[in-house]
Amino acid sequence: MPSGQVDQASVEAALAGFSDPETGRNALHMEQIRDINIEGDKLSLTLALTTWAAPIWDDVVTDLQERLQAQLPQLSEVVVNRAVHERPPKPIGEINLTAKSVIAVASGKGGVGKSTMAASLAIGLKRSGASVGLMDADVYGPSIPHLLGVNQRPEVVDNRIQPVDADGIPVMSMGFMVPPGEAVVWRGPMLHGAITQFLRDTNWGTLDYLIIDMPPGTGDIALTLSQLLPLTGAMVVCTPQEVALLDAVKAIAMFRKVNIDVLGMVENMSGFVCPDCNKKYDIFGSGGARASAEELNVPFLGEVPINMQIREFGDAGTAGASFDDNVASSYLNKVVYHLVKTLANANAASPKIPQLPVL
Repeated sequence: MPSGQVDQASVEAALAGFSDPETGRNALHMEQIRDINIEGDKLSLTLALTTWAAPIWDDVVTDLQERLQAQLPQLSEVVVNRAVHERPPKPIGEINLTAKSVIAVASGKGGVGKSTMAASLAIGLKRSGASVGLMDADVYGPSIPHLLGVNQRPEVVDNRIQPVDADGIPVMSMGFMVPPGEAVVWRGPMLHGAITQFLRDTNWGTLDYLIIDMPPGTGDIALTLSQLLPLTGAMVVCTPQEVALLDAVKAIAMFRKVNIDVLGMVENMSGFVCPDCNKKYDIFGSGGARASAEELNVPFLGEVPINMQIREFGDAGTAGASFDDNVASSYLNKVVYHLVKTLANANAASPKIPQLPVL
């Protein structure tokens, strides 16, 4: 081969260590890099990614382009075309849930905006192109129906609960079952039964992500979930002040005790940005969650300031509209991005072993 010439073999060699973000395995070997075309010093190819990775597609494409240009400097142009790679999820756990990632959103105490962050995470993932379900496991104080503006009672078809549709997101919540204002007074076994039924008997369909809004504190619902299915991990929400951080640390300790990975921390109500002058006021302090995340060796996924639009949209049952607000969406999208990036990095460090077919 003449010096400086690029051929198929050299391109494939440059692609050898490039991994699929969902599995961490070699994207070329998994036939996700296709249509390699070389014309002189110009290269084009197609990168097919699953919708699981939708929030970080731009990053992955950029990484691939930079990798090829760095390893093959004789190329004057690298064009990466995009395509969707279909890979349905495998059933997981004893309940055969068809979801690729199951993420619990938790807090050590109430009143920190955990349900708002859970709803926002589900909405952000959905808007990016992923398939997402949202389960409200906060049996005593279900907030998800109000935040999403849905209140109809789920139907049962062929002994399967049909989740309520919220703009393309299947949702299940005790709030659909209990009249407004009525309290749920249950002991542990009844809670276990309800959560099991929500997971096992609901027709969730095939999902990239199932987001579970956990009750506040360190109760036994985390134990129930750890027994029913392999959770991908938990996202812990807290506010900056010391009293909230103390409880968030306890929540992290609980998840670690039941062998559930902590995917990261989010600092909600992280200051207030005045809409009139754009000056930031640290009402509850600032940076506490980031410092705690560093001390506990967990990722910091982002901060969300007190924002009138997020509050107004949530109260109105239109939480998704926060992503149409320039200020609110910039913070919320960063949380979604950093969470998926954290998952992809973990997959790259420990590639998933493909399941063999049952003979």
